[in-house]
Amino acid sequence: MHPLAFSGSEIPADAVPPELVAQALSSLTPFVTDLFVPRYQSCEVGRWRLRMAPLLVSAGYWSPALMTTDTAALLRREADGEYRCWMSMTPMEIESQEIGVRAATGHTVVMGMGMGWATVNAALRPEVTKVTLLELDPDVIEVNRRIGLFDQLPAEIVAKIDIVNGDALAYCGDEPADTLMTDIWLPINGDERMAQSRIMARNTRAARVYVWGQELAIARRARALGLELTEETVARIVAEFDLPLIGPERSDYPDLIARAAAKWLKDL
Repeated sequence: MHPLAFSGSEIPADAVPPELVAQALSSLTPFVTDLFVPRYQSCEVGRWRLRMAPLLVSAGYWSPALMTTDTAALLRREADGEYRCWMSMTPMEIESQEIGVRAATGHTVVMGMGMGWATVNAALRPEVTKVTLLELDPDVIEVNRRIGLFDQLPAEIVAKIDIVNGDALAYCGDEPADTLMTDIWLPINGDERMAQSRIMARNTRAARVYVWGQELAIARRARALGLELTEETVARIVAEFDLPLIGPERSDYPDLIARAAAKWLKDL
């Protein structure tokens, strides 16, 4: 782990030696995005903690190691009493969701609130008319309320957002989803999400779907079949998944899959 890497617990400002700060500032590229990154602050609700890291170096989903400052992370206390990071505003988290966010249109359904980033960025798109957010744990909803997540948005954007405290795998809703984004899992690497996303897509009558970590599921299947990642291979695997996935329409998508897999398919 890089000496400045976020380990899953709060990093006090004085825990980062000045010489390491100077080294990071001189040798690493800052992470920059044109998407909205909310202002976060530390808080605690139930078994959830939101904490800030003053300086962080981490790999992107497909980008090299990048530097961020005042990076927020949402941690959950597990049965053993230890806290585990469930979401963070790192380059990996943002890059691994932005294809879906940038493609959102019409009625967009977001499964899993996390730190609210995908929800607010979808709502900010003029092409999105409504966002329905499903979150199972009311304490996660309360964390985002306490930090004033939606207070940072114009009133007309907040009016687009409907928060539902419920089970993503059981939710159907009255209005079909033009866009569905599913993100209810802790590890980014796992194939169970495709079967579960099929349930969510069927229940919401989704026209298009973006699954968090879908690139790794595609890469894993390609490796199992002994296939190179090409547009034809990706199309074949997406057809197997039986989901109208967002992403394969991009000419650079096989390359993005390969770059993400090289970083995050560490078990193969």
